[in-house]
Amino acid sequence: MPVKELREELKEKIIEQLNLEEFSVSDIDDDAALFGDGLGLDSIDALELIVMLDKDYGIQLTDPKEGKEVFKSITVLADYIAERTNK
Repeated sequence: MPVKELREELKEKIIEQLNLEEFSVSDIDDDAALFGDGLGLDSIDALELIVMLDKDYGIQLTDPKEGKEVFKSITVLADYIAERTNK
């Protein structure tokens, strides 16, 4: 899957998984922070994203420091998934 399509898919999944009905895919900038000032996600949301990564992409994220990097933005997350699923 091309990374651009993966980014859009991730936005849809994040909105659905985290019940962010107030957002649409176009509201989420690829490079905006997912936590803090960006989307404002919290640690509970991070756990849900970890579950989504495992369930939807077969990627197990166990290192919290790695998770902090991976969940920086949609762009970083999509690149991380692409690197691990296109081998």
